[in-house]
Amino acid sequence: MTTEEVISTVTRKGQVTVPVEFRKAHNIKEGSNVAFFKQEKDWCELTLVSLQKLEDLAGVDSGRISYKEAVKKLDRMRKNDRY
Repeated sequence: MTTEEVISTVTRKGQVTVPVEFRKAHNIKEGSNVAFFKQEKDWCELTLVSLQKLEDLAGVDSGRISYKEAVKKLDRMRKNDRY
């Protein structure tokens, strides 16, 4: 496992820019969600994880049905399954 270091400055509002090479490598775009994990050691290690959205996990049916259509279908199925 290789380690790559890029330094980014925290703004007054607490914002940090994710460097472009990391955004491209991990498909982080405007509106993407990320999670932060803190591990206490002799020094603090902060891990940034890119979270995938539901519509990005379409799998083998990708392109066959839109996200909105899938949600409508799931809602109908849930309604029919209620006792």
